Amino acid sequence: MRSEGRIFQRGAVFWIAYYVRGEEFREAGGKTEKEALKKLKARLGEKHGDRFIGPEQERVTVADLLDAVALDLGRRGAKALKSHLSHVKPVRQFFGLDRAVDVTTKRLEAFIAAEEARPRKKKKSAASINRELAALRGAFNLARKQGQISRVPYFPMLREDNARQGFFEKEEFEKAAEALPLAVAEVARFAYLSGWRKGEILPLTWENVDRAAGEVRIATSKNGHGRVLPLTGALKDLIERRWQAREYLTREKVTAISPYVFHESGVSVGDFRKSWAEACKKAKVPGRLFHDLRRTAVRNMIRAGVPQTVAMSISGHRTVSMFNRYNITSNEDKREALIRTEAHLAAIPAEGNVATIGGHGQKADISASGNGKG
Repeated sequence: MRSEGRIFQRGAVFWIAYYVRGEEFREAGGKTEKEALKKLKARLGEKHGDRFIGPEQERVTVADLLDAVALDLGRRGAKALKSHLSHVKPVRQFFGLDRAVDVTTKRLEAFIAAEEARPRKKKKSAASINRELAALRGAFNLARKQGQISRVPYFPMLREDNARQGFFEKEEFEKAAEALPLAVAEVARFAYLSGWRKGEILPLTWENVDRAAGEVRIATSKNGHGRVLPLTGALKDLIERRWQAREYLTREKVTAISPYVFHESGVSVGDFRKSWAEACKKAKVPGRLFHDLRRTAVRNMIRAGVPQTVAMSISGHRTVSMFNRYNITSNEDKREALIRTEAHLAAIPAEGNVATIGGHGQKADISASGNGKG
């Protein structure tokens, strides 16, 4: 019967054929009819037990999935390609040429255990391991969308307790900015005012700036969406300063114009981790990250009463949950909230300030500001 499949021979190999949801599948069964019959029964068992995957899916490896993601990101020109390639290095090392169908939750837990068991000098944080797992999960999800696989295993994730809490008060930022090289200080001021990521600021060219319209535009960002930043006040002044600083001298002592908004000798501002660390020490805020400026900008906007949706459109946050992680409340915020609450309560008349006199329910005000007369 068609539903039970069949066996046929081609040359020295016995083949099996069977139908699943009206589609015929054919594959090599073995060198003997007995081997082919055994494989056919196994396939039919998978079919009737709703465990059928198919020979094509069984050939797909973890490496194939990771390559497909890299290809997809490359085609779209996504900025996440570099971080993806970094995150999947340990994934490739662990899974090697494992078939995708063999990646189970238990196998993923073994990967986590191996990453956690690294030597002390190469120890990884829970966040780093989660990024690696997320990269692999993204590869599985893409493969399912593309029809390469039909099932995605459950991905266990580690608890992260290392969410950054860093931000700058205005005086701290000004002291740090004063200690930075001029071009780097301007990059920092742009981040402090806009909440944009360093990776979005450093590549800016004058093609991204419309001075007539008073806007800075980027076509893509980390989250894959473009953004427009209106230029007003301090941001507008900053861009005008950079416009005046476009000229630089080449090695041949020839005046040239840099295409980059933030440049040093004509080229985009490069790695400034050392100067940043030294500036933070001078400002007495050692250990602060440049990325803390993004958190600071978000908090400043919320403090100023900017609606959350507007603040998110400026900073480029796509999800409320991530935005809320950046909207950090400091002890000073809490202190101010308590002061406002106390002031509010003090303005409410207490019931004890009203007394009843006489025998007919008459009331007189005996508040502290008066004695009940007149």
